[in-house]
Amino acid sequence: MRSSSRGDVDPFIVMDVMEQARRLEQAGRSIIHMEVGQPGTPAPKAARAALARAMDDGALGYTVALGLPELRQGIAALYADWYGVELDPARVVITAGSSAAFVLAFTALFEAGEKVGVTEPGYPSYRQILKALSLDPYAIPTHAADRHVPELPDVDLAGLIVASPANPTGTMLSKDDLGALIAACQAKGTAFISDEIYHGVQYEGRAVSALELSDDVYVINSFSKYFSMTGWRLGWMVVPEGHVRRIERLAQNMFICAPHAAQIAALGALGARDETEAMLANYRENRRLMLDGLPKAGFDKIAPPDGAFYIYADVSDLRQDSRAFAAEILEQAGVAVTPGLDFDPVRGHTTLRFSYARSTDDIAEGIKRLTSFMAQRG
Repeated sequence: MRSSSRGDVDPFIVMDVMEQARRLEQAGRSIIHMEVGQPGTPAPKAARAALARAMDDGALGYTVALGLPELRQGIAALYADWYGVELDPARVVITAGSSAAFVLAFTALFEAGEKVGVTEPGYPSYRQILKALSLDPYAIPTHAADRHVPELPDVDLAGLIVASPANPTGTMLSKDDLGALIAACQAKGTAFISDEIYHGVQYEGRAVSALELSDDVYVINSFSKYFSMTGWRLGWMVVPEGHVRRIERLAQNMFICAPHAAQIAALGALGARDETEAMLANYRENRRLMLDGLPKAGFDKIAPPDGAFYIYADVSDLRQDSRAFAAEILEQAGVAVTPGLDFDPVRGHTTLRFSYARSTDDIAEGIKRLTSFMAQRG
């Protein structure tokens, strides 16, 4: 059967690591999961209770393509609460996870063949989704010495996507840095996409939304991280008023709508701030353990983790092959970590990402195993 070159995307390496970890667990091994950015807690009780009530009340079918009006209103209220931004709920689009939001954004904004700037290190699926849509991801290397703040290159870019807090580094952009990037893009006619899915998960001040600085941006967020709802596959995007109908037409045809059940649960989650803040307290303690334990184990060159739940470590003095090093750690220490090649195809062979999204007991045990493993390596 013939195939399209659009399908020639790289694998999502962290998913391969998860599969190998699953095989070891199935064989009876104890594995500590520091590979995947997935909270170890379930969705908030209020989310699950809201869905249970809805399931008792009747069938859950299609919603309108843009999402339940009451959920869009709830998200608009969140922007008022978190950022002091008055947001028209009509600009909020509910999506099947942030992944669907990226597909909608890239399709709505860019013509095939255009260049879109992506930071490296950065979330790998940006590059792969762009490739699958016949777009050209343009790498913008960032550096720990500059807190991974990107510089807009002297290249004609159709768009730029930036995340803060960032995956894999956990670094956040200041209001000045974010504002300068938005202004530079707008001066060049470059569309600006702000990935804000780790907002709420922050430790050094608060994350700044692009909507505090401009309405002429695309903002993408998700219930996966702060609200601990990864498997529910529900996200949202905020678009300029003039783009709502464009996105609606695309969403109708590509996805029909986001899952009704997940939207009901998300309504409950918006009112569960006591639970979500308790989760944040858990990440904060895990972060403290990691910042104390990883350097003692030998992983002492790390990016400043202002938010999210990752430590990105330079291991160039330990190993030059991050994929082999991660496999060695998994097999010998029973700790799953992610090779940096997922996030930076050029420099990632000398970096690893450690996630601390799981329980504090798991993180403490993982650090213990890593310390023992590194000591045995000499």
